[in-house]
Amino acid sequence: MEAIVQKQKQYFNNNTTRPLSFRIGQLKKLKSVLIRYEQELTKAISLDFQKGGFNTFLTEFTGLYVDLDKTIKKVGKWAKTRRVGNNMLNVPGSSLIIPEPLGVCLIIAAWNYPVNLTIAPAIGAIAGGNTIVLKPSELASHTSAVLAGMIRENFDPSFFTVVEGGIKETTELLEQKFDKIFFTGSVAVGKVVYQAAAKNLIPVTLELGGKSPLVVAPDANLKICIKRLVWGKFINAGQTCIAPDYVMVHKSIETPFLELLKKEITSSQFSLANQNYAQIISEKHFDRMMNLIPPEKIFTGGEYDRANRFLAPTVLINISPEDKVMEDEIFGPILPVLTYEDINSAVTFIKSKPKPLAFYVFSESSSLCKKLLNEISFGGGAVNDVLMHFSNDQLPFGGVGHSGMGNYHGEAGFRNFSHYKSVLHKPTWFEFPLKYYPYSNWKLAIIKRVIGL
Repeated sequence: MEAIVQKQKQYFNNNTTRPLSFRIGQLKKLKSVLIRYEQELTKAISLDFQKGGFNTFLTEFTGLYVDLDKTIKKVGKWAKTRRVGNNMLNVPGSSLIIPEPLGVCLIIAAWNYPVNLTIAPAIGAIAGGNTIVLKPSELASHTSAVLAGMIRENFDPSFFTVVEGGIKETTELLEQKFDKIFFTGSVAVGKVVYQAAAKNLIPVTLELGGKSPLVVAPDANLKICIKRLVWGKFINAGQTCIAPDYVMVHKSIETPFLELLKKEITSSQFSLANQNYAQIISEKHFDRMMNLIPPEKIFTGGEYDRANRFLAPTVLINISPEDKVMEDEIFGPILPVLTYEDINSAVTFIKSKPKPLAFYVFSESSSLCKKLLNEISFGGGAVNDVLMHFSNDQLPFGGVGHSGMGNYHGEAGFRNFSHYKSVLHKPTWFEFPLKYYPYSNWKLAIIKRVIGL
């Protein structure tokens, strides 16, 4: 691991990655390589999750191609030195902000979207002019193997390389002195990464998760709400960090809400056979899911097949805050439905939990939406939709508090992997004498006048 990092440091220190022409060239290469390996990666994802081609293209590749095109087009603008205003104390002179790459970056990726969540951070790192050590998740083993082969066969390892493996390899990587660590995964592992990085004062971006709430107001368009909720919650079998973790629906519309919810789940035809769904990633995660389901509180769903790691979309009712399903992020196809009568009590409940990665509200009331958006802290979210804020590269994506720190996508990704140097440039033909010794009261009086006192 040390040899890998040292080789990349040498490559970086030779200034190979700094020219815009190099960065754009590598981004274009990454896009062409992805297109070339798309079918192989799709097949690997099918082996890991039994996901179909349409499902995989929608959730794995669409965003990457859009992000790559945008970055290739805009990186020249993002990387420009920017002149900012000067103050009276530094006249004559000019003040500049100069973006520069951080250096050797470690990207530790998640398993739930093993292509998108692996490659998306790398786009920002390449645009920023860095080198990359990539650690795909070992849980999506088939996809990890294809990604590793793809990168090794097409990129100089001194610039972009892959380390496969599990806890042992990740631990060894975290002992190295990187210039940046980008981690996507659970809160528990995020804490381990953060502690390891602190030993060497390495800047860290943590993309974590949490219990993302969805509030349904009495005036919500239930038909649209249910359609978007079912799609967003159960895509990838609920294994999505920004999926609604639980719903808080107004007591007055609970019955029609549940009836429409059950109907929409049935009409969506979630099945591994028709490739409309996905497997739970492992038996360990499957067993964890099953332990969260109290059979007496199942409203619909609950069917399972452990051999195929299949768990049907499952809606739970009569849920209390003390139920096990309300303790930690579910990260699976289980949807607890809670009710509220007063919106302030719903806000209090949401705020009693760690800050979520996402928050959603369905309502036609602009004042209610404004109230919730102002009072609840969260990473990102949507009004009258779910998940789709992730698809807009002009919206920085990331968490807050327990749901993460830092963000990426589009220019935010470039900024994430860049340092912004502040530089004052002064000519030598003039000097401001008042700051020099010997100090005196008349000099102090002039300085105070200059700064407006």
